[in-house]
Amino acid sequence: MSNMFADTIIVNASVHTLDPARPGCDTIVMAGGRVVATGDAALLKEHRGSDTSIVDAQGHTVTPGLIDAHIHPIEGVEATIGVDFGGVKTLEGFLAALRAEADRVLAHEPSGWVRGWNVDYGVFEGRPITAELIEGAVRGLPTFLQLFDLHTVLASRAALKAADITGPRRFPDSSEIVVTDEGLPTGELREASAYALVAAAAPALTRAQAIGRAREIMMNLAKSGITAGSIMDGDIASLDFLDEIDSTDAGLPVRLVAALGHKPGMDAQAVRDYLAAKHRSGRRWRGGLIKMFLDGVIDTGTGWMYEADTSGEGLYSFWPDPSEFPTTVKHYSDEGFQIATHAIGDRAIGVAIDAYIAAGVASTRSAPHRIEHLECLADQDLPRLAGAGITASMQPLHMQWRNADGSDSWSSRLGPDRASLAWRVKDILTSGAPLALGSDWPVAQYDVRIGMAWARLRRTPGQPDAHVFEPAQRLSPTETLKGFTLWAARAQGDNDAGSIRPGYRADLTMWADDPLKVSGDQLIDVPITSTWVDGAVVFAGEE
Repeated sequence: MSNMFADTIIVNASVHTLDPARPGCDTIVMAGGRVVATGDAALLKEHRGSDTSIVDAQGHTVTPGLIDAHIHPIEGVEATIGVDFGGVKTLEGFLAALRAEADRVLAHEPSGWVRGWNVDYGVFEGRPITAELIEGAVRGLPTFLQLFDLHTVLASRAALKAADITGPRRFPDSSEIVVTDEGLPTGELREASAYALVAAAAPALTRAQAIGRAREIMMNLAKSGITAGSIMDGDIASLDFLDEIDSTDAGLPVRLVAALGHKPGMDAQAVRDYLAAKHRSGRRWRGGLIKMFLDGVIDTGTGWMYEADTSGEGLYSFWPDPSEFPTTVKHYSDEGFQIATHAIGDRAIGVAIDAYIAAGVASTRSAPHRIEHLECLADQDLPRLAGAGITASMQPLHMQWRNADGSDSWSSRLGPDRASLAWRVKDILTSGAPLALGSDWPVAQYDVRIGMAWARLRRTPGQPDAHVFEPAQRLSPTETLKGFTLWAARAQGDNDAGSIRPGYRADLTMWADDPLKVSGDQLIDVPITSTWVDGAVVFAGEE
């Protein structure tokens, strides 16, 4: 490759290659969607042809393209309909926003629904999550409100009626319609199998609307410097959806690995369909990943713990029969799939480690299996994680919902001792376990600058006096960048991405300032000046 003429040469850049052989350079040569050479301006003489485009970076910093290890851009198409309640912290503010949205719906679409997402558990101020709280504010309209973690929904009485929910139901997983002592639904719906009943009753987007929203979401990812990511949900229909977008002239602006979600109780034909889809791929997406859940979330007592939480909950798996989980892991692993398992509570993490070790930590044709979230990792499981080489895929920015005094629902359910084991990214890295970083959008902001700042600071960026959570777990600027580039690439099995070196994909992010030199507080405001995928600009323009 060293003697070929380039398609594009970037010059006058400050480059962090993450290549030990050449950590820094000022010139990048690209051809055929790959990096051909890195070095200095002398490369122009060798690689500049009559059709070569020369791009002057004007001293801006170039890093490997940012990779979000855990995102939900397809689920987010529906999940982010309506009001974004991010930043609303009180019941008064929550109800005021609901009243305003209900009035808007009544004025423009009297038969419409009130929709919203990103609701903080804290807005209920310790009260039960019930339809009764919101009935007056939503003016009797059917209402579907996603809590920020996408594990809980609050539905109004009209929405419950539309879904024909009149009492409890049994599900093949731990999903729950919360009911009163009299067996009447309260409006709180825990986990997807329960709240999907109401979602199905709500007005649906047209195919064209859904594709338009998906493209907008993915372009927003590109605008924030993201070049790739792992979609941590999906089914055969979502692969079809990706195919449809990817096959258009515009295509996908980012590179994606798309998971298929296996749930307890799936029938044999559905599993066969998944196996047949293992090698499905497009120009910028591919499958080969299975996503499973071992638990829910700490905030509602559905995170699976070794010992009960302070409310006496947290003792059950997402699987009614937990013994089926390792069997399922082994089945997919033997078929060559990579496995990603949602495990938030300490026991869920331990059981995932057991299952992976029993099945073989990597299938013969995939990257090492991975655990998603690991919010509360027990001491005894840290060396097992590292010893097995299991990837920890984590989202430190999820700490933004914690309170310094431990009064938030996550911390209060765990108690101070277990809460101190939160998001142990530095311990995991020091132990030698592979680490990858992500956002879990739309649970948290997809802007990697915010995620990087939280990983470095362990406090709210832009607020130097804010409480620092577990300061010993702070990552260095370089570790943080690797978590969102090189290590995230390795986590999804891409051994030719995440670094700027000859032969690697020419996926790049250009910054107006150096993300490794600015402070964590300054980082969130550093403009992304361009994003490159396959050696071509997919976003340019932020000044």
